[in-house]
Amino acid sequence: MLGQIRPALVMLLLFTALTGLAYPLAITGIAQLAFPYQANGSLIAGAKGPVGSALIGQNFASGKYFHSRPSATQAQDPAHPDDPTKTIDAPYNAANSTGSNLGPTSQKLLDRVKADVAAKRAAGWTGPIPADSVTTSASGLDPHISPENALAQADSVAKARGLDPAKVRALVTAHIDRPALGIIGERRVNVLLLNMALDALSSS
Repeated sequence: MLGQIRPALVMLLLFTALTGLAYPLAITGIAQLAFPYQANGSLIAGAKGPVGSALIGQNFASGKYFHSRPSATQAQDPAHPDDPTKTIDAPYNAANSTGSNLGPTSQKLLDRVKADVAAKRAAGWTGPIPADSVTTSASGLDPHISPENALAQADSVAKARGLDPAKVRALVTAHIDRPALGIIGERRVNVLLLNMALDALSSS
């Protein structure tokens, strides 16, 4: 019996050390050496330190900033701390990545989209309303919006800051990321980077 248990224990300890310690440490070390920016969370630095990640969106509510696409993430309701079924809306809650799980036949989804479209029309949006300005992403944490979404917001943001709309639209155009190799992915705008550039433009 001992002759069978001993090899099993040795193999358990060996592979625990290899796959649980050596391999993760080696991969972490290689990542830190070869891709330190990505390995540390793709953090974006501001004047006073990190202001966010290029990979995780933020909830911008002020009219002086470009807004991210809607987010359906939630958080524990502080009024019911012991009941995990009680939640509240918490846009861009990175601890609870999720979509709304509402299908195209959902009346709740249709009502919300119609209300969002009406709000944007009331705010002065003209022309077609970009789909990503009224629909959530699957993760709820998408850091990007479409160029069409950003350009649709440009005039109202410029008005809120007292800036030349042409300059704000040019800023949007300058921050459009193209598909990798021209074919992989979609044209997109990182909202955090755009808003940081907007702050810089306003202070110049």
